[in-house]
Amino acid sequence: MKISASIYSDSQRELPATISDLVAHQVDMLHVDCNDDLAVFDDIQRIRTWCDLPIDLHIITSTPELYYDHLRATPVEFVTFQYENLPANFDLPADIPGKKGLAVITPTAVDAFESFSHFDFILIMATVPGQSGGKFDPINFHKIRSFKKKFPNKSIHVDGGVNGEVSFILRTMGVTASVSGSFLFKAASVGQALMDLTKREIHSMFQIRDFMVPLAECPVLQLDKLTFRAALEAIEYGNLGFAMVEKDGVFQGIISNADVRRLLLQRMDDFYAIDPKELMNRNPRTIRSTNTVNDMLEIVKEAPFPIMYLPVISGEGQIEGAVAFFHLIRGEA
Repeated sequence: MKISASIYSDSQRELPATISDLVAHQVDMLHVDCNDDLAVFDDIQRIRTWCDLPIDLHIITSTPELYYDHLRATPVEFVTFQYENLPANFDLPADIPGKKGLAVITPTAVDAFESFSHFDFILIMATVPGQSGGKFDPINFHKIRSFKKKFPNKSIHVDGGVNGEVSFILRTMGVTASVSGSFLFKAASVGQALMDLTKREIHSMFQIRDFMVPLAECPVLQLDKLTFRAALEAIEYGNLGFAMVEKDGVFQGIISNADVRRLLLQRMDDFYAIDPKELMNRNPRTIRSTNTVNDMLEIVKEAPFPIMYLPVISGEGQIEGAVAFFHLIRGEA
């Protein structure tokens, strides 16, 4: 996940010193907030003389047409318009360079993106736009998951309240970029803050249910209807790399790509005699929805083998969802 540093959140230094520090620490992008102020392009032009880091421009305006010529004359790599402020007839000209994004605040459903599906990404505002230092609203975990389901080929950026623990979860969920402002500049140093935003182990009390893949989006097979084909189709089209199996509402085990491969290697000469139930791992590592991220990391660390996913099981043994780690393992998409 890329880190986009919100340059105006540094209230202690002049802009050249801020940019120099961010360049030295190899931040990925420079986030520039524009609250209906065309003078922001003067700053962008100055920044271009200091470094070549990508500019991530977020514009809040009800008159977007005033910005078009400036965006042509001073192009940026990413330009985002705040949805709630836009006029109903908003239509960004095709010749505006850079990747295009639509920003939405927490109360706005991600369905708003349907009218902008030609854009490249959504920017989910997890706090109040323009207010530095706000607290991340966990409801945005659900918005991220909903957006990924509706628009699987679009990128997700997140702005607001992104600290170390939130960043860890966002990376787990496959978010492309997060904006960091006060967290970066109120830390002991920018370098320390960047380490917190990108490290793979984090102290967090968010619960698994805050960000897990819910049951409705998980591939689940019934034990009494389990076939080899059904298992392969569930793994292929479930997009998680595994499928869960239940009987009478109770979790029975999982079938993963590795389980299928392992059994085929063992029984290749006797393929047609394989019982589909042999595919199933009946004792996988699992977790509860009320467990915390800390609990999850302990489970992962204690396992004698790499864990790529965890079924989320209730105290009564019912499937509630799953957590997948392939975004963390794969890194930046």
